[in-house]
Amino acid sequence: MPLLLNAQDYRAAARRLLPKALFEYIDRGAEDENALRRLRDVLDAVHLVPTVLTGHGERNLQAEVLGHKISMPVIIAPTALAGMVSHNGEIKIARAAERIGIPACISTQSVTTVEEIRAGAPAANLWFQLYLWKDRSLSRALLERVQKAGVDTLVVTADTPTGPKREYNQRNGFAIPIKYSARLGIDVATHPRWLAGVLMRYILTTGMPTYGHYPEEFRSSVTRAQLAERVKLENLLNWNDIHELRRWWKGKLIIKGVLSVEDAELAHAAGAEGIVVSSHDARNLDILPAPIEVLPQIADRLGDKLEIIADSGIQRGSDVVKYVASGAKAVMIGRLPLWGLAAGGETGADNLLSMLRNEIDLTLTMLGRKTPYECKTSATHS
Repeated sequence: MPLLLNAQDYRAAARRLLPKALFEYIDRGAEDENALRRLRDVLDAVHLVPTVLTGHGERNLQAEVLGHKISMPVIIAPTALAGMVSHNGEIKIARAAERIGIPACISTQSVTTVEEIRAGAPAANLWFQLYLWKDRSLSRALLERVQKAGVDTLVVTADTPTGPKREYNQRNGFAIPIKYSARLGIDVATHPRWLAGVLMRYILTTGMPTYGHYPEEFRSSVTRAQLAERVKLENLLNWNDIHELRRWWKGKLIIKGVLSVEDAELAHAAGAEGIVVSSHDARNLDILPAPIEVLPQIADRLGDKLEIIADSGIQRGSDVVKYVASGAKAVMIGRLPLWGLAAGGETGADNLLSMLRNEIDLTLTMLGRKTPYECKTSATHS
């Protein structure tokens, strides 16, 4: 395998090793992917101001988020079907996060259950991402399981009222649930390492991968249709639902997908402790602003009332510092750990997270700053 020195190296390795349909499901955006391209353009246009001759011998990358000290201002974002990237991928990511000292957020649509992830990473700081089901009693039962597994932070995804338009998935024959096709079959067959190391390992041990958090009576493999009305994702989610959820979820509550001051204020009024300023990594709607464009206004207005996390487009440690300098307490990363996982399994995830930490440290060193929270941007984002 070639030397992996940056995020794009890991991405290229993941592209070689994963079936095209799965790689593009992880990697690409929505519609014409203008928002995905703008994420990079906008982040690249943000500059940070150095201070020279500071004589700092070491940096402090630690952050405190929702009362927990973490080793750097980074959180693993929830990603659906991470367990399809590598066998037991969700457990591997949780262990990598545990070792480096940051939280990992588990998706409602993970392959592995929260109980199995907890058993595999007993000391990890696990968060849980929720897509509410139509049947609220089933969602409540799921969250009781989540709490029993020692999770105290719930992240509600608020920006996906319907499925996005991702035309490449249709061209690749990729859908959730997965549908057999000649094109997809050839794609899988031409990636034998993934076929043998991931899919066949599931089939020979636990069977075809499933959505692990669905209730037993509705659980099906990812190749079968989810037809039960009770476990369809709620497409009419509103702030009254968040108020109700706040009444019966006893842990910390975060709303993910906020891009306006008004919605940040509504999240605070609903009793949320935090928000994620996010465009869903440009995967949902192609006309959204880059989160770092709206982050400063939201942080100025609500930064003393809410824990403000941000995500989307992060590829370098300097991107993390840019988000923090713009008002975020921490950032979430989604694609990066998946690229690391695909490129090298658990070791790949470890190495990518270490690389990111080293890049943050290098950025601070060159800026003459001791912590990311001392950094300042040079101009208004354009």
